[in-house]
Amino acid sequence: MRTTINQIISPINTSDGAGVKLKRSIGTQLIDYFDPFLMLDEFGSDKSDDYLGGFPAHPHRGIETVTYMLNGEFEHKDSTGAVGVMKSGDVQWMKTGSGIIHSEMPAMSEGKLHGFQLWINMPAEKKMDDPEYIYLNSNQIKTYEDADVKVKVIAGSFKEVNGSIKKHNIDPTYLDIQIISEQPFKYNLEYEYNSFIYVYSGSIHLDGDDSEIKSSHLITLNKGGSLVVRSENRAKFLLVSGKPIGEPIARGGPFVMNTREEIISAISEYKNGTFVKVGAK
Repeated sequence: MRTTINQIISPINTSDGAGVKLKRSIGTQLIDYFDPFLMLDEFGSDKSDDYLGGFPAHPHRGIETVTYMLNGEFEHKDSTGAVGVMKSGDVQWMKTGSGIIHSEMPAMSEGKLHGFQLWINMPAEKKMDDPEYIYLNSNQIKTYEDADVKVKVIAGSFKEVNGSIKKHNIDPTYLDIQIISEQPFKYNLEYEYNSFIYVYSGSIHLDGDDSEIKSSHLITLNKGGSLVVRSENRAKFLLVSGKPIGEPIARGGPFVMNTREEIISAISEYKNGTFVKVGAK
């Protein structure tokens, strides 16, 4: 069965942190939640005023944040004592669990910044786990390449190439794809999973659909089947897929839990200084 387009979404222009300009496609009125995906931001500019404010110290609980840097450098610091600089091509996969306070600030004063941040929900049984990190330097991300396509495999697999994210509860796929020739990109999606494409360069169309999907647009896909994507201008896009969690969610800014009471508790703990709970479970 051929995979088809469910919805085409134009992101909203917004800002976050200390004024970092970005385009948000998941986590808006058009698509608030695409289980298990809570938010998708594309950040990027060659104007330093658009990103120099960065993301000063702020908390998270109950989610995973996946930051993928295409261009530029960001310094990460957090309440566990971790410090690191993300560079072009790097990935940080952070499971915030019971709570973390962190900052992400540009380690550059000029030049182009471009990347993505994806928020993934955590199931109730894992929301109060200790924070956990997976750092992938660009040279650790495996790539498949032939005359027709180049695929960076962050999670999941393509052909014989497997990503570094293993034994994850949503069984994620996260591919960065460039179509090189006139031949289509083909991929078989799991039927029960939710999947989306985000185009960030050039344009694409899916076999059997005349819609041209241009850069900085999100496509949610109908579940399962064979995905066939074509491009005439060497398009670049993300393909992300994962198993739905199927639990109720309650949001409170940087906190995502299952009930409103849990959100109120997280806010109270953050205000009174008892928020970070490493080793508590």
